[in-house]
Amino acid sequence: MRTITLSLPDQPLGDVEMTDDELTEEIRMLVAVKLYELGRISSGRAAEFAGISRVEFLNELGRYNVSPFQITPEELKAEVKGLRADLDQF
Repeated sequence: MRTITLSLPDQPLGDVEMTDDELTEEIRMLVAVKLYELGRISSGRAAEFAGISRVEFLNELGRYNVSPFQITPEELKAEVKGLRADLDQF
């Protein structure tokens, strides 16, 4: 496991009081969410990074206004079009 040292001011979050462990947990989650949002890691890898299950990670994404679906509108339209074509064959 890699260890990274991060120096922060004594009050990094203003009036919000967090223990060092709580802050570490929050930073890990924020990094995991952002890397997932950017498409750099999978949801499973992000969950592992955050130290929680994949289901918990996907449920938490809403808290950060990040969609659990990593698909562009164009990709979604293509999927729907393909599904409609499949249904038309029946």
